[in-house]
Amino acid sequence: MKKNFWWITSIVLVLSIIIISWRSAATHTNISKSKNDPAAVKNAPIVSAYGTYVNTIYQSANLMTSGLDYTVFEKAVTGYYNLKQNHKLNDNSSIITIVDFNKPSREKRMWIVDLAKKQLLLNTWVAHGQGSGNDVATQFSNTADSHQSSLGFYVTDGIYFGKHGRSLKLDGMDAGFNSNARARAVVLHAAAYVCQSTINQLGRLGRSFGCPAVSPEVSNQIIDLIKGKNMLFINANSNAYTSKYLNNAFASNFAVPDTNSSQQVLRAAL
Repeated sequence: MKKNFWWITSIVLVLSIIIISWRSAATHTNISKSKNDPAAVKNAPIVSAYGTYVNTIYQSANLMTSGLDYTVFEKAVTGYYNLKQNHKLNDNSSIITIVDFNKPSREKRMWIVDLAKKQLLLNTWVAHGQGSGNDVATQFSNTADSHQSSLGFYVTDGIYFGKHGRSLKLDGMDAGFNSNARARAVVLHAAAYVCQSTINQLGRLGRSFGCPAVSPEVSNQIIDLIKGKNMLFINANSNAYTSKYLNNAFASNFAVPDTNSSQQVLRAAL
């Protein structure tokens, strides 16, 4: 009996040593591949530095306190740098506007952020389209007369005076999602139903025909801040929405220049 016990114990011990040795060799091989793979060495540090850059702005501007989700902010910043590289924005542009339709209309779900100053300039209400839902927008369209809001990246243009008074023209950048903004007359304008009293009466804001409508009290301030080739991003959870401007690596290379010093510091971690 004792002889069989020691025989079994010896086999288990040998197998354990073999497994440990194999895992150690595999780990060493993976590390070696990472160090010898030019793409891994080049891309990993930039993405890491970019994440740090975005997080620094997020923290400095106290955006979490204001209710802006970090993931939404990162998407907006990524789109901003993609649009910047595609020469869609003003060269001096550092201001981005974010609308998060994941949040109900009774909450202040528009943020205007100065990336250069790492500062939140304004957090306020914004209405969605009648066809998109009641308090929360759940349906989106790029179609005329749908009265639905459209998701995606916009570039602001010039000011005009229409039936809603002083308003701001918007150009949709995402084909199939908001590219008909001009044809649908989707603009940023003031609306009396965007206020606390409407929320008190209805439990939500009033709704537009698809435009991002704002309070008359702040409409001029908003228009003056974001007019003239600045970015506006309308976000919501939608499996259908995609955008070529959400290229993280493209944004990383632009926002965080590839310098030898930063590469050396970050490569050492690999």
